[in-house]
Amino acid sequence: MTDVIETRQFADWMRRFAGVIHENAGLLTELDSAIGDADHGSNMDRGMSAVVAALDSAEFASAAELFKKVGMTLVSSVGGASGPLYGTFFLRFGSKLGDEPADAEALGSALRAGVEGIKQRGKAEVGDKTLIDAWAPALDAYDAARADGLGAALQAAAAAGAEGRDAATPLVAHKGRASYLGERSAGHQDPGATSTVLLLETAAATLA
Repeated sequence: MTDVIETRQFADWMRRFAGVIHENAGLLTELDSAIGDADHGSNMDRGMSAVVAALDSAEFASAAELFKKVGMTLVSSVGGASGPLYGTFFLRFGSKLGDEPADAEALGSALRAGVEGIKQRGKAEVGDKTLIDAWAPALDAYDAARADGLGAALQAAAAAGAEGRDAATPLVAHKGRASYLGERSAGHQDPGATSTVLLLETAAATLA
């Protein structure tokens, strides 16, 4: 049987992600205080709270429509780099999904489209110590496990994303605010990679 994700499940994902971001806002801000502006947690919490409010105030006929709202809300309500990067991800993700219910293949293609948007916006690659270090292995793991079903693919993506986040911790940052610290950025966990793993984990818990 083919796994199919309905629009309401995507809305549930966003609500769960908002809750997990709220629970981890302090951690994300603590991580960001070491190598950034100490606002990743508060910015993401504010943005996802605004997303939930937007979802509660409207009905969405398709995933494309829903994620357009999510992306635009994040761009308009989140400061720093997080708003444009996450906003771009969700705009590209939703656009790729389109108006039909999504299966595992469609979701994988949409995730890749979203991450390509992040790369274009942030000009980051693997090894730069950014959220791409979590996303790149997550996408590869998702594709490798997709034949085993949506749940297995999402779980594999979340696990690989966590491994990528941890592998980037010893690295020196080459992009973003952390790059200003040079060698002193080594040994600090990247907050963007950390919130990316939370996004993947909530997807695995909600969409399958």
